[in-house]
Amino acid sequence: MPRTVIEVDRESEEPLYRQLRKAIEHGIGSGMVDAEGRLPSSRELARELGLSRNTVNAAYQELVAEGFVESRARQGLFVNREMRPYCAVEQEPAAWHYDWSARLRGLPSRRDPLPHIEKQTDWVRYPYPFLAGQVDFRAFPARAWARALNDALYHPHVQFSLQDSIAADDPLLVETLCTRLLPARGVRAEPDEVLVTVGSQQGLDLLSRALLGPGSTVAVEDPGYLDARHIFARAGAALRPLPVNASGLRPPASLEGVDLLHVTPSHHHPTNVTLGIGRRRELLSLVRESGTVIVEDDYDSEFRYQGRPTPALKGLDETGQVVYLGTFSKFLAPGLRLGYLVASRELVRELRDIRRYSVRHPSGHTQRALALFIRSGEYHRGVRRYRTRLMRKWEAACAAVNAHLPWHSSPPPGGVSLWMTGPPGLDGRRLAELAQRRGVLIEPGDLYFLGDDPPRNHFRIGLAAPQLAAIDPGVRILGELVEEATEGSAPEGA
Repeated sequence: MPRTVIEVDRESEEPLYRQLRKAIEHGIGSGMVDAEGRLPSSRELARELGLSRNTVNAAYQELVAEGFVESRARQGLFVNREMRPYCAVEQEPAAWHYDWSARLRGLPSRRDPLPHIEKQTDWVRYPYPFLAGQVDFRAFPARAWARALNDALYHPHVQFSLQDSIAADDPLLVETLCTRLLPARGVRAEPDEVLVTVGSQQGLDLLSRALLGPGSTVAVEDPGYLDARHIFARAGAALRPLPVNASGLRPPASLEGVDLLHVTPSHHHPTNVTLGIGRRRELLSLVRESGTVIVEDDYDSEFRYQGRPTPALKGLDETGQVVYLGTFSKFLAPGLRLGYLVASRELVRELRDIRRYSVRHPSGHTQRALALFIRSGEYHRGVRRYRTRLMRKWEAACAAVNAHLPWHSSPPPGGVSLWMTGPPGLDGRRLAELAQRRGVLIEPGDLYFLGDDPPRNHFRIGLAAPQLAAIDPGVRILGELVEEATEGSAPEGA
């Protein structure tokens, strides 16, 4: 029984036992007292409220006599079974409620006009869940991760797992990132140039709060990562779209006046094309001239299926203008919410101070477990296994789209999704609606474009969540629906 149910006034002339009886009676009628659970014993309740047991017993005796409570031999006191249909009945509305809507209208709006990505939370019940951003739970290295979590709770690790680190990160995880993960991406960093984040999205939020404000300008890929745009827009920044083609972001003639440039060079979000080395060097030259900060969002560079991964843009940076964002969401699980960023020590110091007064620091237990997980070799073994698993899905999906969709596709050899571009008359939103009725989940592509009239003939096929055997039949269903989702097709029932 919640303590908030019980209120007694020791200054009142009404006897305490009667106040207590009324409070419990109200709790039963309003549903605040669990109608199925055992009521506290007289000893427990007396200790909780600082009353005598005689007072509590007197209140209970009245409740039993009036039929609100029943006593069961050797079990205790319970809400009377006959009272249960009347518990938690709808209460009369209060005469006056605080007007939160008016209060919120009076504050500066933190919303923006951009669309939102909407995903089914019950996607696991669909036979063909082609959603990007979700993972195959069966591929998660559960036993190795459970061992790391367990080891992190024993000496000498428990201190770092459970203590309040104020604003600091786990030193073992930071060292592990600097020595065992970042070098493979061509990035050299010292511990004070690394910040652990609650996912890469928190990194974007911290950077926006530190570097942007009303009057700022952010250049973004178009199409591009929608959640990043929301974060930048809510910081007050204006968005400047830059087009993307088969070689990645097309560098503009100048970045003068641009405060921040957000790029996904390893696998462009959402098309998966890789930014060529020539364009990378061109961007670095442009930002040296303009003073622009580049945010390199390297969210799934591990998943390249042909050739070697391209070195990170941060590895080519000689001026310190590139901020590198990494995440563990695409391999381990998005629900773990762990990422990191690499930047100049001055910027990291500022971001650490901002983070301290929002979430303090990411979970110490999870940080230490991740460090042990990586150092045991399980992380890299798991990535290799998962890459092989995804490569098979990618191969199956490439074969399926060219077998079942009425156009030819040559998807880039990497990433965790396929970006499909249909004929101009295809309506990706209509296709997604029709496909959902048949158990197929896809994402329409118009959300990823800026502008008032985005093209609607694109959609995404996520590879991570569905089982390998589901890919071909799921894409076959999409092929059957394309004509119905294309402008000028025959109407239903014709």
